[in-house]
Amino acid sequence: MQTSSSWWRGGVIYQIYPRSFLDSNGDGIGDLPGITARLDYVASLGVDGIWLSPFFTSPMLDFGYDISDYRDVDPMFGTLEDFKTLLERAHSLGLKVMIDQVISHTSDQHPWFQQSRQDRTNDKADWFVWSDPKPDGTPPNNWLSIFGGSAWTFDSRRQQYYLHNFLTSQPDVNFHHPEARQAQLDNMRFWLELGVDGFRLDTVNFYFHDQALRDNPPVPAGEAKTLGAPDSNPYTWQRHVYDLSRPENLDFLKALRALMDEYPGTTTVGEIGDDKPLERMAEYTAGGDKLHMAYGFDLLNAPHSAGYLREVIERFQRLAGDAWPCWALSNHDVVRSATRWGADEDPLAYPKVALAMVLSLRGSVCLYQGEELGLPEADVPFERIQDPYGKVLWPEFKGRDGCRTPMPWRQTGQGDFSSVEPWLPVDERHLPLAVANQEDDANSVLHATRALLNFRRQHPVLREGDIQLVDVGDELLGFLREHDGTRMLCLFNLTGAEQVTALSQAYTGSARLLEGTGFTAELDTAQSQAARLVLPAYQAAFLALD
Repeated sequence: MQTSSSWWRGGVIYQIYPRSFLDSNGDGIGDLPGITARLDYVASLGVDGIWLSPFFTSPMLDFGYDISDYRDVDPMFGTLEDFKTLLERAHSLGLKVMIDQVISHTSDQHPWFQQSRQDRTNDKADWFVWSDPKPDGTPPNNWLSIFGGSAWTFDSRRQQYYLHNFLTSQPDVNFHHPEARQAQLDNMRFWLELGVDGFRLDTVNFYFHDQALRDNPPVPAGEAKTLGAPDSNPYTWQRHVYDLSRPENLDFLKALRALMDEYPGTTTVGEIGDDKPLERMAEYTAGGDKLHMAYGFDLLNAPHSAGYLREVIERFQRLAGDAWPCWALSNHDVVRSATRWGADEDPLAYPKVALAMVLSLRGSVCLYQGEELGLPEADVPFERIQDPYGKVLWPEFKGRDGCRTPMPWRQTGQGDFSSVEPWLPVDERHLPLAVANQEDDANSVLHATRALLNFRRQHPVLREGDIQLVDVGDELLGFLREHDGTRMLCLFNLTGAEQVTALSQAYTGSARLLEGTGFTAELDTAQSQAARLVLPAYQAAFLALD
């Protein structure tokens, strides 16, 4: 049975992007008081907790993922007292609070880096990754930045290059230095002492680098590029063997887990961008002494057929052991799933069945703000693009702004997000999908989301059970969930055509359709050989097996 200390295991966590949730002070940017004002809505969904993207002090060149003070709130979002108020209100509503921790790199405005770059002998000289140029003045190796170009930038004061896996203004912390490692653990302890319930760990496999600075090999011709970056980005042309996912990371994750264990009921979920994400997820969460949960990009990319989903589930089952995944269809870094997976599908029906699928997998789930509304990717014109990633790779890749536009609360000009023009434009297609409209529509994606989350709570087998794939034909996805003597068969039709399948003889006569999800299916168990299931387009079926 699940205990309060293991709330995260099978839990559903609602991700909030603070800039775009609700603007409470009329400056066009969302803030912490705005989030607090809408926590009743979040609690009404039936989720277990929230995850807040960064709200720390930052020059905002990468919108908070470039931190200059790990222990304070950027004035753009409010104050530390505003955060404490948010935390107290969330806890009173039964919501856990997880916050982002971006410890692999800092802003170049952070005092640590400002000191480190002064010379090669100061107290922080080795807290970042510095290296001499090659004899011809070029960077130390071929490592690339995800945001384009070399991962190395020359600093004239030290006459050395520093490493940055992202923007030049985001220098990498040297995790080989014990004092730097401890300083980041101390920063996390600060927030644990305030009462947060856990951390989402940004780029958790980026902490360590190969100290010999060996070149990464190219991706062999014909092999797939599996990292969560667009193919137009040269970053995907390398196998990232030496710049990330180094073996030393495991010992640090154990030290981090020891810290978390001092605060019972807290948890971690790590973001993994890797050539072998499921393998890394299993490695980082197995054994109960490292991360509690992790997620990769296997459901955050373009493929979404039943066959692809079966392959992901099968591969994770084969590798997982006792590892625990956290699945997501959307987040602040990728095109919204209603567009990325459902662009050619029914815009009302498809998001519902996709949510039903992810909420039925073995593991925990992150639900990104607006996903419960079925929001499509917003269209942000080039002149309004804010994301530095999009500016560099436009037009082949338009950046991440399309999934970060303001949350539509009402069908007004700004979606009732702000009283002024917001930092990113509200897409007109989002306004009819506003929360207020969907509250009044019993057939909306919002009501379907609440029904699915309620169904998940009522059936512990979906939160805690094992999973086994079931053969129900090429066009359907089916798996069996089993826990403590309870068995549930879950089937999903992600296509726009009716599908018919014959169930295994093992289910004939014992299967019965469960109600409460809002989906339609027809089950005939009268046949002596095999039960027959008819699933209309974009429908799911949940069958109890007595």
